[in-house]
Amino acid sequence: MSSKALALSFLFPVLLSGTVLSQNPGADIITRLGNASEAQLQQLLPRYPAADVNGDGTLTREEAIAYARKGAVGDSKSTRVKGPSPTRENVSYGTHDRNVLDFWKAEAAGPRPLVVFIHGGGFTGGDKSKWREAPELSRLLDSGVSCAAINYRFRKDAPIQEILRDAARAVQFLRSQSGELGINKEQIAGWGGSAGAGTSLWLASRDDLADPGAEDPILRESTRLQAAVLHSTQATYDLTRWDAFLGPSDPSWWDSPDEAAQFYHFAVMEDLKKPEALPILRECDMLSWISPGDGPVFISNRLPDGPSTNRGHYLHHPAHAREIQLACKKAGVSCLWVEGPGEGEVSSDPVKFVLGALKVDSRVVAE
Repeated sequence: MSSKALALSFLFPVLLSGTVLSQNPGADIITRLGNASEAQLQQLLPRYPAADVNGDGTLTREEAIAYARKGAVGDSKSTRVKGPSPTRENVSYGTHDRNVLDFWKAEAAGPRPLVVFIHGGGFTGGDKSKWREAPELSRLLDSGVSCAAINYRFRKDAPIQEILRDAARAVQFLRSQSGELGINKEQIAGWGGSAGAGTSLWLASRDDLADPGAEDPILRESTRLQAAVLHSTQATYDLTRWDAFLGPSDPSWWDSPDEAAQFYHFAVMEDLKKPEALPILRECDMLSWISPGDGPVFISNRLPDGPSTNRGHYLHHPAHAREIQLACKKAGVSCLWVEGPGEGEVSSDPVKFVLGALKVDSRVVAE
């Protein structure tokens, strides 16, 4: 076996087991990654966490292929898939430098449904550009669904309760531009991984923040979503609730003993017991916001069940999905947890879920 083939066999043994590599092992591994099942991709994540470039806890096909190229067969820019260019790029929706979004207009007749992509990264990193090469973007556009991808402030600049309001304002801004952008204001879905998933859930469940009397016309628009796609989501951003359904975490998984308090820009954990903390925790608690009338939710938390083994497992544990599913069931909200009990042969395709949830009529898509 050549040195390159040997490197590949160590890099992705799950996919190469029982495989006879050709004279072009790089092409072999790229092909196999392209054909790998979602379960196989997620089996790679615990072994190669660096492949999860945006840190959202889910290894996408694109991330796995890029990691294989970089780590074993060289970075082949010529073989990268280039996504469609935005119709409008870096449009400001707020006052901070990161309050910007990209927008792709679907080529179809009439006002179009919209999917708002929200990147992950633990509210400390990530960027809207990750969606440009996502195959889901092209599939949605081809189906007549316009798309937007947003940035938002990071935790160093704002507490979580304000970061969530950034996302809400982005949705309001897009609705305020619905005439110019050709958006159907009543057909908007959120889509994200990890931090982006939790934010999408918050937008889908949070009572409407529209203020009809606001001086700023953007704030008069609705913040509500009609559906949400959640990959590797968290159930709630009231972190004081996590032990109840996840069990205790390992202290070594946190950046500091007070990281949970600093999530809200408090100083120490004892601050979370103060009266002023209670409304903030409630504001960030998606489980408490879920109520009758919320739009349908699609969840995929693919990591194994059982005790958490590391920070990533703890943050993206299937117990998060389970809690959301329970809250949705109690409220009579449709919730499809792909890996959940009793789902059987349900479709794991989030694009099909969105098209159904937004009632997209493919007959109006341009030829």
